[in-house]
Amino acid sequence: MIELKPLSHEAVESALAKADHYRHLNEPVQAESICLDVLKVEPDNQRALVTRVLSLTDQFAQNLNRAFREAKSLVPSLDSDYARAYYWGIVCERRARNHLQSGSLGSGHMAYDWLHQAMGSYDTAAANAPAGNEDAILRWNACARVINRNPDVVPEPESVGVPHLLE
Repeated sequence: MIELKPLSHEAVESALAKADHYRHLNEPVQAESICLDVLKVEPDNQRALVTRVLSLTDQFAQNLNRAFREAKSLVPSLDSDYARAYYWGIVCERRARNHLQSGSLGSGHMAYDWLHQAMGSYDTAAANAPAGNEDAILRWNACARVINRNPDVVPEPESVGVPHLLE
């Protein structure tokens, strides 16, 4: 195993700017790597945690299981009820969009379930948002529009059991 080189505390802000830049360049693996370096030096750095969560959600199309599991494990580390609810909503919403884009059998039902979870999280975030911050409302409305515009994005019908035959 190759030993990683440590990042200095003085380089953290510059490194986080680079992580944001790599996310914008659609290079989420590189952005995540930078966040891991920052978190090694500053384990509670909220900006690095958020950027890592977002970088992981950017990887859902390539590696949904690993990226989702890791993003889910990071959300509880965020330092406020608002942040935990808001970013859990982002994770759920992006998972829903990933399912919807896959077009696989049942993807509309899965997307609906994840969008519904996201909307619940956004409701919680909106209730805990700082004054003037209505980002959660914007995200909630985006989820509602996906549901409203896609006839396949509906709850899974309840299964109907086979009636017992009288003997």
